[in-house]
Amino acid sequence: MDAPPRARHPQAVLFSCGFNSVRSPMAESLLQQMFPHALYVKSAGVKKGELDPFAVAVMAELGQDISGHKPQTFEELEDWEGLNFDLIITLSPEAHHKALALTHTLAADVEYWPTPDPTTTEGSREQKLQAYRDVCDGLLMRIRRRFSKVGAASG
Repeated sequence: MDAPPRARHPQAVLFSCGFNSVRSPMAESLLQQMFPHALYVKSAGVKKGELDPFAVAVMAELGQDISGHKPQTFEELEDWEGLNFDLIITLSPEAHHKALALTHTLAADVEYWPTPDPTTTEGSREQKLQAYRDVCDGLLMRIRRRFSKVGAASG
């Protein structure tokens, strides 16, 4: 079944997860770097977290600096600039439930991309970094697959 036209070619995308400290800022940066002028991209969390240093380190390996990212909640984002997104991509169950509740008042499509939380990984620094890299790689693959047509459409 084809996605509705709005979801196929979104103009504004919101990534969301639990704390807006690892998964959603990674996804926001990855998509923004791919289409810096074609899409408006933001991220938010159900609760407010602190930016994770492992996420910053892994993104820096890709040449992307997320060190200035300020984690924010859905409510803060709505207060600051409104929730004018036509696609919300949720990366955790709690974010998915929150996004679905928002669609009662927002005309946004919601896609759920279950993404593991690397903060629960035990082990050495290298093992933890690898868990974050795996999450980043998974997000990058999904983003490339989902938004491959955007590049063609925007030129």
